[in-house]
Amino acid sequence: DGNDIRDCSTHHSSALNIHMRTHSGVKSYKCDQCTKSFSQKSYLKIHMRTHSGEKPYKCDQCMKCFSHSSTLNFHMSTHTGEKTYRCDHCPKCFSHASLLKFHMSRHSAEKPYRCDQCPKRYLRKCDLKIHLRTHSGEKPYKCDQCMKCFIQKGPLKSHMSTHSGEKPYKCDQCTKCFSLKALLKIHMSTHSGEKPYKCDQCTKCFSQKSTLNNHMRIHSGEKPYKCDQCTNRTSSLKIHMRTHSGEKPYKCDQCTKSFSQKVYLKIHLRTHSGEKPYKCDQCMKCFSQKGQLNNHLRTHSGEKPYRCDQCTMSFSQIGGLKIHLRTHSGEKPYNCDQCMKCFSQKGQLNNHLRTHSGEKPYRCDQCTKCFSLKDILKRHMMTHSGEKPYKCDQCKKCFSLKGPLKHHMRTHSGEKPYKCDQCTKGFILKGPLKVHMRTHSGEKPYKFQALGHAVIFGQRAQGLKF
Repeated sequence: DGNDIRDCSTHHSSALNIHMRTHSGVKSYKCDQCTKSFSQKSYLKIHMRTHSGEKPYKCDQCMKCFSHSSTLNFHMSTHTGEKTYRCDHCPKCFSHASLLKFHMSRHSAEKPYRCDQCPKRYLRKCDLKIHLRTHSGEKPYKCDQCMKCFIQKGPLKSHMSTHSGEKPYKCDQCTKCFSLKALLKIHMSTHSGEKPYKCDQCTKCFSQKSTLNNHMRIHSGEKPYKCDQCTNRTSSLKIHMRTHSGEKPYKCDQCTKSFSQKVYLKIHLRTHSGEKPYKCDQCMKCFSQKGQLNNHLRTHSGEKPYRCDQCTMSFSQIGGLKIHLRTHSGEKPYNCDQCMKCFSQKGQLNNHLRTHSGEKPYRCDQCTKCFSLKDILKRHMMTHSGEKPYKCDQCKKCFSLKGPLKHHMRTHSGEKPYKCDQCTKGFILKGPLKVHMRTHSGEKPYKFQALGHAVIFGQRAQGLKF
């Protein structure tokens, strides 16, 4: 009848008016508790629940409550496991059309939302909005128990569990429990060994996407975060800040040591377990760190990439070059607190300290002799074996140690790396240079007394054979 027609016409007119606001942008329904406004009264009503905390929609399987019916419907799929939305590019399926839509954008590689302060791009506008806070420093989510602030709501939620101590997510393969489902999921990869995130520039794989993203900065050289204490740029500001604060949150449960990064703790734990996962395929030696293996491989290849810019010497490790440079600068940072002697290397100081303590920890297993240095024991062992494995390829002389062979080779090459800085003379060994320098200084450190044809020197000559 006529009334029904009028009601229908009124309904359509109202729907058209609501729709037209999507074009005009009019949002006449304003929240009286915050600055947000809405185009429809129903949207304002739903929004007000974020202030009141009202959650009228309840899941009848796990008793969780939600502020909106659509959120409840979305949640129900976690119980049914139903995934009706299938990607036509890969085998993945999704419980909701919105999830499929977001996934499809990964195949197109389209990232329309670009940061105007760094080269990063994002699939969603909300992701860009969150990212921009890393530049502005904005942290809108605050913990009401310790006043810590966070960029995203998720990290705040994770943080709150540190106060409550609640860990409802339990691993079914070990006894570990976690405060968040995401942390349990990450942990499960340690059991499965699954590493689905692969770097497309090298062969490395990772169990977490965030770890892959951090790794990719090694290839790109990107350092998006600037430290406000030292002006350095870094790929991980949180880790870098520990160099200023001295914070070392990763503690060893077997000794008192602690570390600023988890990877350093992992490497340290091998000193307790004895694990050496990195093996040389040429001599079968094993190492606890990959860097140690890389340094070792240079003993086979003979590569010495670290060159001294003041002489012709080069080194296989940067540490060796650093120590060598002290021979030019004269720097001796390690002091003996008993006789004030100074040394360029810590190992030299440790060896020297045994002259005061009288300690001789290195014992020969074939006789009763003991030695203060490992190298002296090694040299002594040659007197038992008679072994001389180091052979000169020019005159066939043999040596028991590599060092004497190296020095001997200079008699053939004519190399004299130790030069006097007061005259033009050069020397094969450091010792003769040291003796020569006394001709300039006039120093006479050795007192002697002639007895017939014998000359008895002072304490420095102990152990010498005439």
